[in-house]
Amino acid sequence: MIPETPSYWLRNARVPQALLSDPDQAIAPVIPHLAAAPIWEDLVALDVHIQDGQIAHLRPSGGEIEEPSMDLQQGLIFPGFVDIHTHLDKAHTWTRTPNPDGTFMGALTHIEADKRYWTEADLYQRMNFGVRCAYAQGTVAIRTHLDIFENTIAASLSAFRQLKADWSDRVTLEAVALVTLDDYTTSRGEQLADAMAEVGGMIGGVPMMNADLDAQLDRVFTLAKERQMPLDFHTDETNDPTSITLRQVAIAALRHEFPYPILCGHCCNLSVQSEDEASKTMRLVQEAGISIVSLPMCNLFLQDRQPQRMPRWRGVTLLHELRAQGIPVAIANDNSRDAFFGYGNHDGLEALTQSVRIAQLDRPIGTWPRAITRTPAQIMGIAAGEIGVGRAADLILFSARNFSELFSRPQSDRRVLRQGKAIATTLPDYRELDHLVPY
Repeated sequence: MIPETPSYWLRNARVPQALLSDPDQAIAPVIPHLAAAPIWEDLVALDVHIQDGQIAHLRPSGGEIEEPSMDLQQGLIFPGFVDIHTHLDKAHTWTRTPNPDGTFMGALTHIEADKRYWTEADLYQRMNFGVRCAYAQGTVAIRTHLDIFENTIAASLSAFRQLKADWSDRVTLEAVALVTLDDYTTSRGEQLADAMAEVGGMIGGVPMMNADLDAQLDRVFTLAKERQMPLDFHTDETNDPTSITLRQVAIAALRHEFPYPILCGHCCNLSVQSEDEASKTMRLVQEAGISIVSLPMCNLFLQDRQPQRMPRWRGVTLLHELRAQGIPVAIANDNSRDAFFGYGNHDGLEALTQSVRIAQLDRPIGTWPRAITRTPAQIMGIAAGEIGVGRAADLILFSARNFSELFSRPQSDRRVLRQGKAIATTLPDYRELDHLVPY
């Protein structure tokens, strides 16, 4: 049991070295037999002192402890997850509006059909359900894209505003306007940017290859720069190698000397382009200071889907090559139980586990655990995703003792601490949403 006193120790723990605030600080050496070939897992054996909701001390395991403590028996400790690309407004609509063929075009059609149910109450209940799932599993921050076309903007922003207020003491929430970029070239563009600024959000959307793309991007960058807000785009979520919207975003960022963070998601078709074409784009992305978020579960589900035919590619971007180029790379959950992805549970561990399997982010695992913790936290500019003295004790305790054990089971027995106190980890029951299905 987690001690209920203001001051206590978590002893005999293992922490991934990459998740320490200062991984180069010699608090304790990596465990030699785990760090050596052929295991290659850089884990540090630590005792963690929690006091008044913060991490007060870190020291090598094995020292004498007089205060209340809990023996983790070599279990892993992670910082809270940061889920930087989600779609809470679409979440949990699969039951009432499924996507029969599972294709991307089918998803677009059926999520549009579902919007006839998108009242403020409907949106809030489904979005809140998603945040409750994420919170119970250890997530401390979420960025969600919102489909805020003319028929949904009022309900979506009102529901998000209430959600953000209700969770302000537990989960950091950000919103991005998800529209096509031609919206910003109309009189509505400025109103949209102002509306997102009012909720502390940002603009972005889906750039598409067309003759007006540069002008559309110029308008988006100008609106964001005027409001000192970051940008977040869905780019090249396709297997068409001729689509280069990610490259065009990078060129626009350089053209505007844009000083605020830019995140681009998906970037799927880098993996079907020639090496020269992909390298040209990645060099520009690095020069522009753009970060990338990959969504392996959703992209694997949607991309290259054809009836009665095995997919020939994974739909996932060039994660290894992007990181080798010095580009910050995050991973995230993306859609959950909607027409774009019929599954998902808002779990940062599932996103990491499946990404490791799909994209071969192991041998060694190295710093990839940062992709769902430290890296997205830095992109969002929040103090999260790391374990260090003075940090909030927002931690996830696993019984797994190494990455093989961690990635082999769902870890449904995890313990979640918020400011050093254990929270309930029981997930909300899907039956709570039954009344939202009109049949």
